[in-house]
Amino acid sequence: MVQKNEKKISASFEENITYMNQVLPVKESFDIIRREIEIGGKESVFYYIDGFIKDEAMLKIMDSFLSVTEENMPEDAEGFAKKHVPYVEVDILEDFDQVLRNVLSGAAVLFIDGYPGECICIDCRTYPARSVDEPDKDKSLRGSRDGFVETIVFNTALIRRRIRDPHLVMEMTEAGQVSRTDIALCYMSDRVDQELVNNLKKRIESLNIGDLRMNQQSLAEALFKRKWFNPFPKFKYTERPDTAAACVLEGKVIILVDNSPSAMILPTSILDMIEEANDYYFPTLTGVYLKVTRTLITIATVFFTPLYLLFMQNQQWLPEAFAFVAVRDTVNIPLIFQFLLLELSIDGLRLAAMNTPTMLSTPLSVIAGIVMGEFSVQSGWFNSEVMLYMAFVAVANYTQPNFELGYALKFMRLMLLVLTAAFNLYGFIAGCILVLCFLIFNKTLSGRNYMNVKLN
Repeated sequence: MVQKNEKKISASFEENITYMNQVLPVKESFDIIRREIEIGGKESVFYYIDGFIKDEAMLKIMDSFLSVTEENMPEDAEGFAKKHVPYVEVDILEDFDQVLRNVLSGAAVLFIDGYPGECICIDCRTYPARSVDEPDKDKSLRGSRDGFVETIVFNTALIRRRIRDPHLVMEMTEAGQVSRTDIALCYMSDRVDQELVNNLKKRIESLNIGDLRMNQQSLAEALFKRKWFNPFPKFKYTERPDTAAACVLEGKVIILVDNSPSAMILPTSILDMIEEANDYYFPTLTGVYLKVTRTLITIATVFFTPLYLLFMQNQQWLPEAFAFVAVRDTVNIPLIFQFLLLELSIDGLRLAAMNTPTMLSTPLSVIAGIVMGEFSVQSGWFNSEVMLYMAFVAVANYTQPNFELGYALKFMRLMLLVLTAAFNLYGFIAGCILVLCFLIFNKTLSGRNYMNVKLN
């Protein structure tokens, strides 16, 4: 639970300024600005963060204050805000928790001598933000070309632009005793499961964590403690506002976290995990074909290589029509070790591509895929059949957009390979049962599993 400063704003102007100077490192931090100004003959002090507020906005506000005379000074802060503050978002604060939170979030606060127990908050901040370009990972052939960014207000606006309905609710809360990170719950009040919304609110309000240093991932881990041995993700993520808006209209809840360009979608199932925006931007027949194709390829990535290993260990089970798939070359290294080494090598190449400059990533992939693959077969480390099937698995992993699901399927494939190599047919059957159990008993935050069955 977020710690709050319950200290109320004092009736003494000097005490308030002294307290603010003690709490905020005004002298040590160059970006925390303390600006003294005289308004209507009364001493006043501004506090704000340089970088969150543009100079033009502060010049406009101060220029309007300098024209205020003693005769025009209202009796209270609310009257002053109505009459003399030339800005839309203005609030009157009464305790220092709200004051400090607003200052550190980017708003400007104003203390005026003669307004006891009150502080004027002017929200004229402008966060640094990149453009709303289409995300690299989740592209669409015919859909919109915008994507979420790290500023939560921009992300809510991208959803609100697509859903112009008064039932669209965006509740703002926060988490983290130190970071005080903004979190938005987006849902349609007339379509959502209110039990799920109330459960989410209670969980977020009761979080006892210091900060959300990894933004959305930290929130996900805090909301739902995953079992380490079940790698399947509990949440679906998207960086596309059209996908998020479609999920909201389906009655789901979207969680947006400030400083994160992704949206968490609840509830979710295995079918939700493997679908993408392109499925909906094409005619029904084409969309269904894409879904079925992606589903079959996803299943093949898990069972293709373990099945091949099983038949190579029992070649008498191979039908004559498929006798050509048997390994004809000399097997210098057992097939199981070839598969495991290639699984490790593919991850190594992927990590190398992620840390390579963009202009060099394509040449690196070509060199690694063709040259290294060819010479590894000629040198006798790997058989050409094993290289071919692992190449299929590596490419097939990119047919589904969820990165976490891709690695969960990889771990299932590794488990099946090891069990099949160790216990032959019985190991393969046991591995298939374990994969099914991982799916069935992977309980999500909504209380349902991947098969959309309610778990007690």
